[in-house]
Amino acid sequence: MFLDLGASIALPILITIFGVALGEKLPRAFRAGVTIGIGFIGIGLIVGLLFGQVGPAAEGLAHRFNVSLNIVDVGWPASAAIAFGAKVGAIIIPVCLLLNVVLLAVGLTKTFDIDLWNYWHFAFIGGLVSGITHSYAKGIVTACIAMMLTLALADWAAPRIQAHYDYPDISFPHGTSAPYALLAFPLNWVFDRIPGFKNLKADPDSIQKRFGVFGESTMLGLGIGIILGVAGFGLSDPRADIIKILGLGINLAAVMLLLPRMVAILMEGLVPISEAARTFVQKRFPGRKFYIGLDSAVVIGQPAVIATSLILVPVALLTAIALAPMGNKVLPLVDLATIPFIVALMVPIFGGNIIRAVVGGAIAIGGGLFIATAIAPTLTSIAVESGFKNATGGNISSLVDGANPMTGLFYWLSDVGGWLGIGALGLITLAFAIWVKIKVKSTISA
Repeated sequence: MFLDLGASIALPILITIFGVALGEKLPRAFRAGVTIGIGFIGIGLIVGLLFGQVGPAAEGLAHRFNVSLNIVDVGWPASAAIAFGAKVGAIIIPVCLLLNVVLLAVGLTKTFDIDLWNYWHFAFIGGLVSGITHSYAKGIVTACIAMMLTLALADWAAPRIQAHYDYPDISFPHGTSAPYALLAFPLNWVFDRIPGFKNLKADPDSIQKRFGVFGESTMLGLGIGIILGVAGFGLSDPRADIIKILGLGINLAAVMLLLPRMVAILMEGLVPISEAARTFVQKRFPGRKFYIGLDSAVVIGQPAVIATSLILVPVALLTAIALAPMGNKVLPLVDLATIPFIVALMVPIFGGNIIRAVVGGAIAIGGGLFIATAIAPTLTSIAVESGFKNATGGNISSLVDGANPMTGLFYWLSDVGGWLGIGALGLITLAFAIWVKIKVKSTISA
């Protein structure tokens, strides 16, 4: 199966084909594809380093509180495997790709989502709905609605995100990140009306200006790592624990330095493809503007995103523990490394303000834990059906996409309303897509 190649191999092949189709010469398109693949491998290695270092500290912090959270966070790799292994997942790529083309043709989206691997997010929602309603058709329809809504969210947020990150003609129809961008808008509105809080300047430039060399991203990583290490490892065995704490600090400093450089390599490969796409559209569709839809991995190397994510690791754990008496049963663990993807599109909405992003991210994750708890029995059931080996013996869930607000919305409306709820979701999504089309057009014209 093509998807078995993995993103680092499959995406270069797709990028090469896409580049040639846009009129780019084969050698240049091939080089761009290979460079993007190298960038993704580099990002994967750094994210792996992040979890490898943060994981033990996170486990230590959780054990200190001795709270019984019995639903296992199996992480996004397992969620993706379950999604594609479910009945809905078997046909999700051709169906959603065709839907994307149709929506582009009729002008209901500007985004061409070439990140086929991440179509698993739509398969995940479709699989859950199929599992809770016992209807294959409902699963397929909701998966398509989920993609349509994600594309609309990507179009809506694109101008703000492009301006903040300086990535023209790119949008992020990423199933993990896009829904949180929507959540960030009302949160930012509230933050702007809180006396004192609204005036806090906490973007990377302001922090570095205030603290000098100690405000640089690597120093932030070092400091956050040491604090997290003390909280997770303690000092019961001073010599051994100090070594672990300092090791965590220097490794997180390395993440802060190296991740942006891996993203820069990826972006180097995207430049010729983006230029070819712009030329292609200008020649064949004068007056229209298209975006290349990519994985939000492209932006997780930004200093504000990394700093927010590192701070949110202990915050997410403490939030899960604090919410246990209120019904949360999920302990975030494997997906702690995916927090950068959760906040990647929230950060631009908050203007790069790390304090706002941490508070907003904590609210998003806290609310999401109840969603992850609610869907666990259904997710466990479809995991068994898809052939997933559940070594835990109990219910499983994840932050990505188990705690996603879009997952919760589709799951609940499909369960309570059946076809009526799904139909309402479809109409609301269509109305939102039309509204975004009008709004984005007026923004571009202005």
